[in-house]
Amino acid sequence: MVDLIIFWIYKIFLGLLPIAGVIFLGFSARFFWLHYVRANFISGIEWVLLEIVPPRDVLRSPKAMELFISNALYHWSIKGGLETYWQGAVWFWFSLELVSIDGQVHFYIRVPSRLKGLIETQMYAQFPQAQVKVVEDYTLVVDKVTPDSAWNLWGCEFKLTKPDIYPIKTYIDFGLDKDPKEEYKVDPISPVIELFGSISKGEQMWMQIVITPSKKEYRTPGTWFKTHDWVEEGRRTILKALKEFTGFRVRPDGTYSKEVRSPDFMRPMMEAAGKKMLKVGFETGIRVCYVAKKEVFNMSNRRNIRLIFRQYAVPFINELTRINSTQADAFGTNFIAKFIPLSSKKVLRLADRMLEEYREREFFHPPLRHKIHLPWPLSPVIFPNFFHHHIMILNTEELATLWHFPGQILKVPTLERIESKEASPPTNLPI
Repeated sequence: MVDLIIFWIYKIFLGLLPIAGVIFLGFSARFFWLHYVRANFISGIEWVLLEIVPPRDVLRSPKAMELFISNALYHWSIKGGLETYWQGAVWFWFSLELVSIDGQVHFYIRVPSRLKGLIETQMYAQFPQAQVKVVEDYTLVVDKVTPDSAWNLWGCEFKLTKPDIYPIKTYIDFGLDKDPKEEYKVDPISPVIELFGSISKGEQMWMQIVITPSKKEYRTPGTWFKTHDWVEEGRRTILKALKEFTGFRVRPDGTYSKEVRSPDFMRPMMEAAGKKMLKVGFETGIRVCYVAKKEVFNMSNRRNIRLIFRQYAVPFINELTRINSTQADAFGTNFIAKFIPLSSKKVLRLADRMLEEYREREFFHPPLRHKIHLPWPLSPVIFPNFFHHHIMILNTEELATLWHFPGQILKVPTLERIESKEASPPTNLPI
């Protein structure tokens, strides 16, 4: 009897094996085909780097930049089967950048060339006195990071320490939505610009915030194929956090009612999470680099640039933390790396990889190697010279907090501004 059962199990296994093989090959073919057509589509996108020179007097709050991000950069549309599986069409992504070159601070936006006109009109709509101009990519000055090159580079990426639904400290928390008098403003971007403007000749500091409209899907528990978006995932995260404070009360008629009694210390977290879901969300990747000639490379500046997001931290709610640093303890959580740190040559290869990914503004639709996730300790052994990116969700309020023009209170000569106001000529001029 036992032999008969084993025989039938064996026969069923052999019968299911070809079906499983076909399903596996089908999913693999779909994966590689989508990667190929998308890479082909992306290679045809022409990019342009726009420098935004802010006006001399920025009288508007970061709310204006939030409106610009919502109107100009949120390009979400439904892709049909032909676009997705044959043309390889993808949603556009954008890079908001703050850069210091020899201590001179610049604001940049990298966009597809076909959207250049829209970006300009939306920027002028919020900041009429600003100047928008096409410039060369500043990263091309640094050709490569090798033992023989003239440049050295340190870089890292950032992620949220808690689930995406919990926000960082925003400009509203700093009171900038109230448009206070200039002498009373506390602008969180001011210390970043001050740091960027303090470096000397031969040094550069780069910051990029790469964004695309959020289309991230989460698998819905209890279902096979159903998914939900980040807003629904946020709601589920909140309910999970409140689960231990949720109880049932028996009514006089014998029915039950659910009652949630969250403690006072959790109310700021729940309120902040609820407010974050009220605004448009972007999938976001953040990367910073300190680049300098080897003879002037300053370790203090390398350490300083790691702290540029500290003012946005609310430890009980959320904050940005550094990951993927190009240094000897790059795989610091790795048991092997703690005892055998990376050699100087491997650190330089990490830095060169960071330079390449920064230049490509790479976070979304990365090369195939990023899609192969191997468990520890295989990953750092087989792929020792790059990290997997981390994508998080930030809404327009958070993005405008991280990237906006400072007010008049920041009087640094290293930040270029438009010194004179432009206006149309009067209509009654004699011809």
